[in-house]
Order: sequence, then C-alpha cells, then structure tokens
Amino acid sequence: MEDEINGDVPCSSLAVDSIIRVGTAGSIWGVCIGSYDADKVGLSGIPRASFVAKSVGKFSFQCAVFAGVFSITRCGMQRYRRQNDWVNTSFAGALAGAAVTARTGNWRQVLGMAVVVSIFSSTADYYKKI
Repeated sequence: MEDEINGDVPCSSLAVDSIIRVGTAGSIWGVCIGSYDADKVGLSGIPRASFVAKSVGKFSFQCAVFAGVFSITRCGMQRYRRQNDWVNTSFAGALAGAAVTARTGNWRQVLGMAVVVSIFSSTADYYKKI
C-alpha cells in the first residue's frame, strides 16, 4: 500500500489519464444519447448533426471535469495524508459531485449530489479492496 502512496507517477499524470479515459466515455455516451434525443425531437440532416455534436461536447466535458476533479483530489489527499483510506475517496467524491452540479446555482442540488457521489465512491472503493 505504501508504494501506491509514494509512487513515481505524479497526480497530474493520473488526472490527465482519467480525463482522457472518462472524457472519451462521455463522448461515446453523448453520441448515443444525442442520437436518441434527436430522434425523439424529430431532427434530421444538419440540425440533427449539430444537436448530436452539442451532446457529445456537453457529456464529454462533464465527464472529464468529474474525472479530473475526482482523481486529482483523491491523489492529492492521499499524498498529503499519507494514507490510502475511505476518507480520500469520500472527500474526492463530494468535491467532484459538487463541481459537476455547481453550474445549476441550486445549492440544495449541489449538496445532494456531493453527498450521493461521496457515498457511491466510498462504497465502490470499499468493495474494490475486498
């Protein structure tokens, strides 16, 4: 476990890797959901392509922001505290959840998403170690 904390890989490299991987997954999701929503609205041709492109950009950006904030926060806390436990994951999940919903302007949504993502990420981290 000590090798994981004091590894040779800087936190910024882990964040860039996460941003690229999860941002790519977000763009794939944007293509799928953008096409589906365009069908529901009844778009075709150039308006459909524009709608799908906007969906790809939106979902790719949101997923990349989430991944970047989560990974840099988790890694930074892990190195600062010199412990690899649920506190790092919980705090990173809360911060990433709040960052994604901060643009809504509704602080109840921000707090709710922070709590939900914190619980989800801590649970996932716990089961990953089993």
